[in-house]
Amino acid sequence: MRIAYKKRRNYKYVLAQYCEIQLPLVLEQEIRTRFINLTQSGSLQLAQHYAWDGASGPMPDLPSVMRASLVHDALYQLMREGKLPDSYRKQADQILRNLCIADGMNVVLANWVYYCVRSFGRSFVQSDLKWLKSKDTQPGMTTKSSIENI
Repeated sequence: MRIAYKKRRNYKYVLAQYCEIQLPLVLEQEIRTRFINLTQSGSLQLAQHYAWDGASGPMPDLPSVMRASLVHDALYQLMREGKLPDSYRKQADQILRNLCIADGMNVVLANWVYYCVRSFGRSFVQSDLKWLKSKDTQPGMTTKSSIENI
């Protein structure tokens, strides 16, 4: 028997209301999860209570990075969960940069943010799902009966 689990993340922010942002993405099919929907035409729809951790690394959570970090975290989460191919990573990083600039960040700083995610972001799109295979489960036993026999 196998179970899947992930280490719980510590999020700093939670959306107080539904949020929809049009992105310059085109997908073959719509992606739907509990908190994130991404349409074929690039409409990113985030449910109330979606949680994210703001800017990463040494970058402070400036107003000019908040929307960008929200979008970037959602796209990276879809990649980490295998819903969005990681071939979209560069586009996600470019969207981060462009949203930072659109929200008032200095272009030089936005380019530094982009450089950082390009240089260090790859590991954050890899699945964080862990698999545990029980050694004591006998063929044909259900989880319930395995627990009851302990």
